[in-house]
Amino acid sequence: MHSSSDVSKTGLSHPFGHGKPSRGVVLRGLVKQGAKEGTISIYGTPIALMAKLAEQQGCQAIYLSGAALSAGVLGVPDIGIITLEQLIEHTRVLAGAVSIPLVVDADTGFGGSQEVGRCVRLLEEAGAAAIQLEDQRRPKRCGHLAGKEIIDVEEMCKKIAAAVSSRRDPSTVIIARSDARGVTDLDDCVYRLRAYREAGADWLFPEALASREEFARVGRECAVESSSQPTAVLMANMTEFGVSPLLSRDDLNAMGFAVVLYPVTLLRIAMKAVEAGLAVIDDEGSQESLLDLMQSREELYDLLGYDPAHPEAWTASGGPATHS
Repeated sequence: MHSSSDVSKTGLSHPFGHGKPSRGVVLRGLVKQGAKEGTISIYGTPIALMAKLAEQQGCQAIYLSGAALSAGVLGVPDIGIITLEQLIEHTRVLAGAVSIPLVVDADTGFGGSQEVGRCVRLLEEAGAAAIQLEDQRRPKRCGHLAGKEIIDVEEMCKKIAAAVSSRRDPSTVIIARSDARGVTDLDDCVYRLRAYREAGADWLFPEALASREEFARVGRECAVESSSQPTAVLMANMTEFGVSPLLSRDDLNAMGFAVVLYPVTLLRIAMKAVEAGLAVIDDEGSQESLLDLMQSREELYDLLGYDPAHPEAWTASGGPATHS
């Protein structure tokens, strides 16, 4: 894990502020840097405080997972229930909480090509550095469950083209995810990924690969230059309790994957900690034995950039005041 200050190694300075590079530029720079230093990790952080902690711990980018937003914030399953408006608002909250790039899972793009274009513009405006679209048919399901349906390759290519043409910042990353492996077969998945790259997708995301060998094949056949595009950036999903093996970052790097995603890992860890804490308090009648496992008040205030002795340092907009 690298410090967010390592962004300076890309020659991109800082992602925010007047005259500073956009979030998409910073994210692309991290991948370029990773080509020399190894696969970069992106962590799902569905709440703003978790996002701040990830940045403080040196994470280079964060992810807003549709599954984590659905379950962790709204308490509903990942079956396409969340609305575009809810996704935009949460994107704005997370992007405003940190100074590292945010990758946003936009599911199917909330409709056809026209709706995808609007979705991309609004998420970009809300602060997304990258926007992920998948080839499932609505209503969608978690990518690691059976019973999914996928749209035609041609229809998905049109949606990708619409996403690319609709972004206001050409550096905003468009990610194309294919769920074909769990619906048809790996051959179709590889074919689709290559077609999506030709359609203009910047990154490719093969969902629910079932073995180490399948990851290796996708790396061999998709992390290559196309007739009209440079080498594709491949993203691996290392979600737990699904159909894919949990491969190390070094292994994925050797297979040609530039990015590894941990979309729900931190939420799962946090929920299990809550479950254990509730059991201890119920059993012991006090939380005292858990104090060493808690984030202290001082640590929380430090994470928030808040000094209770000087509350005036916080602006009405909810951030620390800056003085020239």
